[in-house]
Amino acid sequence: MLALPALCEMLALEPASKAALRALLLDLRADAKSRADHSWRRRKPPMAAYWAAVAVYAGHLARLLR
Repeated sequence: MLALPALCEMLALEPASKAALRALLLDLRADAKSRADHSWRRRKPPMAAYWAAVAVYAGHLARLLR
C-alpha cells in the first residue's frame, strides 16, 4: 500500500479531511473485525479471512493518517 501513488494524495489532504477519512477507516475496521468474528462462529473460514484482511488494511491506512 505504501507504494501506491494515491497514498501521496491521501497524505496531502487537509487535516479535517484526513480526520474524517481516518474515522471512516476506523469504523470500517471495527465492522470488519465484527464480521470476521461472526463468520468464524458460523464456521465460514473463507469469509472470516476476507473480513479479517479488510480490518487489517483499514487499520493500516488509518494509522497512516495520524
